[in-house]
Amino acid sequence: MKSALYLIPSTMSDAPVGDVLPAGNIALCREIKHYVVENIRTARRFLKRCDRDIDIDSLTFTVLDEHTSPADVPAMLAPIEQGLPVGVISEAGCPAVADPGADLVAVAQQRGITVVPLVGPSSIIMSLMASGFNGQTFAFNGYLPYESRARSEKLREMERLIRTRQQTQIFIETPYRNNRLIAELVSSLPSGMRLCVASDITGPKQEIITLPLAKWAKRAYNYDKVPTIFLLYS
Repeated sequence: MKSALYLIPSTMSDAPVGDVLPAGNIALCREIKHYVVENIRTARRFLKRCDRDIDIDSLTFTVLDEHTSPADVPAMLAPIEQGLPVGVISEAGCPAVADPGADLVAVAQQRGITVVPLVGPSSIIMSLMASGFNGQTFAFNGYLPYESRARSEKLREMERLIRTRQQTQIFIETPYRNNRLIAELVSSLPSGMRLCVASDITGPKQEIITLPLAKWAKRAYNYDKVPTIFLLYS
């Protein structure tokens, strides 16, 4: 197997791995022995779902998350310098996209190490695909600010970018606050603005609905505690 940094998408739901990822990804997971992961427990569980015969205890896992010191990142590439492949696994979806794995990829590129992105689900791209919104120009904003004034300012900024640049705005919220977020958007933004709510993407209860905020105001919904991504557009 080629010595390189392999970016391995993980599942975003409990759907069977074979329904979400190509067989080639699973075959690579059987061969790689060194992993850089956002969460060891989640990564071990994902690999076991890929193939129950993978000997998890024989693998090496190094954590790369938002608390990792930048000084510790380069050493994670050591196996590659010894001729071995390294796999990167995110908490969910594609590594290095709105994910700490991007820091490792940046170092690999600086060192001329081959980086191999593998095919897999991205909630950002899949929700945009199904939203009916502008896919030519869009922005992922991550979590909205928690503090009320900063949050209001962010909503106004997104509204301005939608209006002036026709730019789709994509963002997420802590799952237990999903319902409150929708209510906040309804009360804070123009009623004609469209909101797409994409929940449990790739999962058995997947639901992707785009409606004007005026209709969300009258709609019954419950997205609390369900992985959900939100998109706004005019």
